[in-house]
Amino acid sequence: MAGLGRRLGWCVAGYAALAWLPLAASEYHTHVFTIALYYVIVAVGWNLLAGYAGQFSLAQHTFAGIGAYGSALLCLYAGVPILVGIVAGAVLAAVVGYGLGTLCLRMRAIYLALATWAFAESVRLLVAVEYPITRGDLGLKTAVLFGANPTPYFYVFLGLALASLLVAWQVVHSRLGSYLRAIRDDEEAAAVMGVDTFRYKRLAFVISAVFAAVAGGFLGHYIGLLSPTPMKFNEMAIIIIMVIAGGFRTFAGPVLGAISIELLSEALRPWGEIRMVLFALLVILIARAYPTGLAGLCTAAADRVSRAIPRLAPLLSSRQTD
Repeated sequence: MAGLGRRLGWCVAGYAALAWLPLAASEYHTHVFTIALYYVIVAVGWNLLAGYAGQFSLAQHTFAGIGAYGSALLCLYAGVPILVGIVAGAVLAAVVGYGLGTLCLRMRAIYLALATWAFAESVRLLVAVEYPITRGDLGLKTAVLFGANPTPYFYVFLGLALASLLVAWQVVHSRLGSYLRAIRDDEEAAAVMGVDTFRYKRLAFVISAVFAAVAGGFLGHYIGLLSPTPMKFNEMAIIIIMVIAGGFRTFAGPVLGAISIELLSEALRPWGEIRMVLFALLVILIARAYPTGLAGLCTAAADRVSRAIPRLAPLLSSRQTD
């Protein structure tokens, strides 16, 4: 409990340290930072599943869409409060993730990726064709939490991002995290040692789905308009690029990758879809030259500084969780 309390203290300190950003930035830049925090949550969830559990799902963006549409439709047709809708959307994503995991997680490698991609495309097409309910490509108008000003949403997403990091840290450094890494490294050996591999893979799948659904639900009630476009594969590709650029299988990687790629993506917006080509080249470069990504670069830089200035070693020493 003492360790959890200390980590909660670090989260509060991090929140306080970043709370000034909207005060110093324009509404446009505050919006960009808010979207970056949304991607932090989604990327942390996917890294937990793909990086630590070794289950390469291609449906993370779809669970964000399920959370967003589930909440928006409940608010629209049942009149429930927004927060109740977001919780219900997360529960729906957890149930769907449980069912999809039950069906697909006995598959491995490319077969799991193809199965989850097929699921993602099926959901996107279903949302697009069910025009009477979802408004299809015309877009579904949603209720908003705080109006048009992005500042309150920044604070909400900052809290959600820190909470997701705290939950991910607890999972990674728990017995569940040990089981997930054992399954990733050698599933047969883990099963021989008595680990219920299917159960823990499915649990990781559900946790990852809930991360995405909560982020998607809040984003839907921030943007105010939902469409199937963010459920296309390009969105999943961006999430993968963020995690790989930041550092696949590292704890800080999704945070660094999500923020840096979102800022870079916004800077390259005039380039249109050419951005995706540039990001693909970036991933190839990182995979070849520095597989640990930005997190590995930061760790290497901290090690060099600590060797040069030994007094800073206790502050800069860190250990990446593999």
